[in-house]
Amino acid sequence: MPISRDSIMAPVLLRVLPLVSLCSLAALGAAAQGSAEIATYRNQLYGFTLSYPTAFFTPQEPLTEEGRVWVSPDGNARLLAGGLPNADGLGLREYRDLVMRESYPGASVDYAPVRDTWFVLSGTRDGMIFYERVTFTCGGRLINSWALLYPEAERRVYDRIVEAVSRSYRPGGAKCE
Repeated sequence: MPISRDSIMAPVLLRVLPLVSLCSLAALGAAAQGSAEIATYRNQLYGFTLSYPTAFFTPQEPLTEEGRVWVSPDGNARLLAGGLPNADGLGLREYRDLVMRESYPGASVDYAPVRDTWFVLSGTRDGMIFYERVTFTCGGRLINSWALLYPEAERRVYDRIVEAVSRSYRPGGAKCE
């Protein structure tokens, strides 16, 4: 069965969240280089923040306390951010395996560092690139994550946005009591 853009995004949307006219390449490039308006999202429930170029992403309804989904003007790229309790008490590597199995089966992973409290999964699947950063906070009791999913054909533009979002991301720990 062929893998569609929706089939790669659906598992990420479901896991990250219980929890628009086409822009020209020049405009996209300018936004990716930081000359466009940047917005910062702060998740009040889980305390994490990230910034993104508003020319690329518009918040998608419904807006929830657990997280957000932003969609590109053409609908082909998505930025997702959310948090959830680690209800099953999974370890970092166990959760990484779960994410790979449920969100990116059959993907070609080309970047996957694992550190003490976080990991990244990045690669391609059926013409879509994914970059997902997951951070365990509050001693592993909470999980913060964000992901950017975009067409491989637009890599030149969106790779810069991944770098900018990654630099801006700050994990939270708002509910560590």
